[in-house]
Amino acid sequence: MAISSAVRVAALLIVAVCVANSVSHPQEAAPQSSESTHRSYLGFDRNIYPGDDALPILRKTFAFSSYWLSPPPGEKTNTWVGKRELLRSQGFGFLVLYRSPASHEIKTQVIGKSRAAREGADAIGAAKAEGFSGDTIIFLDIEEGGRLPETYHAYLSAWSEAITRAGYRPGVYCSGVPVKEEPGVSVTTADDIRSHARSLHIAFWVFNDLCPPSPGCTFPQNPPPTAQSGISYAAVWQFAQSPRRKERTGQCAATYHRDGNCYAPGDTAHAWFLDINSATSPDPSGGAK
Repeated sequence: MAISSAVRVAALLIVAVCVANSVSHPQEAAPQSSESTHRSYLGFDRNIYPGDDALPILRKTFAFSSYWLSPPPGEKTNTWVGKRELLRSQGFGFLVLYRSPASHEIKTQVIGKSRAAREGADAIGAAKAEGFSGDTIIFLDIEEGGRLPETYHAYLSAWSEAITRAGYRPGVYCSGVPVKEEPGVSVTTADDIRSHARSLHIAFWVFNDLCPPSPGCTFPQNPPPTAQSGISYAAVWQFAQSPRRKERTGQCAATYHRDGNCYAPGDTAHAWFLDINSATSPDPSGGAK
């Protein structure tokens, strides 16, 4: 059937308009689902290596594990030495840790900087010996709460710079629990460190076991987001500790074992008490590379 010239012109105009619209208004990418955007991963940490036989059981629940480069607090030896490849073969990511001195051990800023240089070199040497490549985050384990003295900030700054110069990345494990300094004024160790060290690009692993915001000794498939810890910039949130602190965990006491510790669902013998963490990555230190 013949098509009139008027119809041809109208059809051409419609095509032109459609082409123009597709150029000026390109199709937008579909937004990510809230599940992919807010996905969190579950991990455990403990001072003593749980044993080779524990790994398949713990891997059923956890995506990542702690890994000490130094003896943990209160210990003279490090039981994690030589276990990286086994953990990695089981599919674990890592939270790589190095023990920090107590603030009272750092009397002056000069002492702090000197000690940081030695201990930074020790942490780097241990990381290399264990097979952790450059760009791995090494978390300095800071057990104290509240505001830290200036001498300690000098130590932390020098330690972080030593880690960075060697091609690794500095991190801190520290408190995200508010400590009241005076009426109406509270501080967290995380905020205190961040305010002193914004140029150092430190990664934050915070502990806050207060219930709420902590859910207690629980093992959700999609753990609570790290920002729920109260520290919006935290990469990792330790939300349960063993043994539980009664003054903080009264509202979630029933989630812990009757002995006060937290055990993985598969640990029917209650052999390995754990601290439980949520993270934005299944390999928070980037140590599985």
